[in-house]
Amino acid sequence: MKRILKLALGAACVMGMVACNETTTDVTSDKEAALQRAMEPYVNNTVIATYSHMADEGLVLLDKCEQILAKQEAGEDYSALMTEAGTAWRAMRHYWEQSEAFLYGPAAGHTIDPHIDSWPLDFNAMNALLHNEAQMKAIEEEGGAYVGDKLGYALKGFHAAEYLLFESVMKEGRAVGTGKTHAANLTHAEAVYLLGIVEDLTQQAILLEYAWAGEVSAAKQKVLDDGEIDVFEDRYGWQMINAGKAGSTYVTYQEAAEEIIAGCVDIADEVADAKLGNPFLSSTPEERDYIESPYSCTSTIDFADNIISIKNAYEGAQAGDYSISNYVYRLDEELDKKVRTAIDEAIAAIEAIEDFENTAKDNPKVKEAIEKVEALSSVLDDEVIALLAK
Repeated sequence: MKRILKLALGAACVMGMVACNETTTDVTSDKEAALQRAMEPYVNNTVIATYSHMADEGLVLLDKCEQILAKQEAGEDYSALMTEAGTAWRAMRHYWEQSEAFLYGPAAGHTIDPHIDSWPLDFNAMNALLHNEAQMKAIEEEGGAYVGDKLGYALKGFHAAEYLLFESVMKEGRAVGTGKTHAANLTHAEAVYLLGIVEDLTQQAILLEYAWAGEVSAAKQKVLDDGEIDVFEDRYGWQMINAGKAGSTYVTYQEAAEEIIAGCVDIADEVADAKLGNPFLSSTPEERDYIESPYSCTSTIDFADNIISIKNAYEGAQAGDYSISNYVYRLDEELDKKVRTAIDEAIAAIEAIEDFENTAKDNPKVKEAIEKVEALSSVLDDEVIALLAK
């Protein structure tokens, strides 16, 4: 279950980074002062930087898909562009998965998470859409706006784009990914649909950056303006940096720190219970096919990136960043070591899994990874949050 705080309006930010100009004279305890020190690096160097890189890669992917449609319509070969688009998709996906420890913010509050990352696909609905002339004409005319507003979650986002970009073959009655991008064999309807999906996906990525930072680059703003996309004036980063100030949802920095760790627990639980657990324990075709990225074959990369998102949230994304880890270390050096070790062991266990998409069922390496991620969740939920509450 996601732990979501209500969003509120904040105050002014600077481009791509949230300014913190308030004095600290009203911070009444060493605890609050220490946790306040962790907020600005977390917001600027972990959250906003991750979303900014994700949106940057979205712009690259969007450009490739525009070129693919143009070449498809001109009857020219675009196989190289498919490879380049697949690379851009993976790069954008990498930053998204490294953001999942902070889904508690605008990603959940504005339902951007299910909008761009719902799975599995509804193949029957997708096939019906591709053969519906009226809908395909609307997508061609309205692009991402139509995809975003008129299609269900299972027909847009990362995994709809993944299916169109990456190959799959039929095996035992199911589509199995190869990890390779398609050659230049998209139908015109598929190329139109792919571009519409990616327009919408990129818009949503930019919205995430905007909601935390309060402003984006001119190129990103143009994408929002061209799509007539209304922005979210959350200034969520400002709120976290300025806990206790007028306009912030957070009353204390302890509350903000607990939200950060709760976000880490949430994604750890999802990785252990659903992303790894469902395929491992599958007894039905639906559970067997509960594979996160089945066509690009990057599922275990996704899972490892999810744990890296925890690592960045807890330890800081850049060397020298003051973080919650520093605060925990000051109070309980052994606990901080325990958390760091649990993070590294979870990542290593996930990375040790081979061919997850085809071998998840009853795989002992998957079982070990589940146990390591569960251990990480437990130490964060049972011990770190308890320490913050003291």
